[in-house]
Amino acid sequence: MADIVRDVMTPGVVAVRPDASLVEAAQLMRAQDIGGVLVAAEGTVLGVLTDRDITLRAVADGADPLTVSAQAVCTPHPVAVSPDDSVTAAVALMRQYAVRRLPVIEDGHPVGMVSLGDLAVALDPTSTLAQISGTEPDSWPG
Repeated sequence: MADIVRDVMTPGVVAVRPDASLVEAAQLMRAQDIGGVLVAAEGTVLGVLTDRDITLRAVADGADPLTVSAQAVCTPHPVAVSPDDSVTAAVALMRQYAVRRLPVIEDGHPVGMVSLGDLAVALDPTSTLAQISGTEPDSWPG
């Protein structure tokens, strides 16, 4: 069983500039097959932007996703973990703040992301969430 975040996180950072449009962010999420990106400038995390944020904070209000910036819709100052934090601590933060993703920050810079799906696969690989998280997505369209 994995004990620290480094063992379960998705390494690498997928980020957009604060002034990136929601369309740019959504296209990046689709290309990377992920549900969220970091909003960052000069290596500093400013926020987390999820597909849900785009839908509920912009599209549902009729905002034009070509003109709204990622920073305008993201969750600013996100709760984060270190790669050396315990998995238990990451789970506790997700519960406390009701989030599904945590940026992983080392020496002030983002180095990865840990998601609810990552934790499910690591902690309970036979769970329904782990099975869903481990399944390759269908390509769309077609």
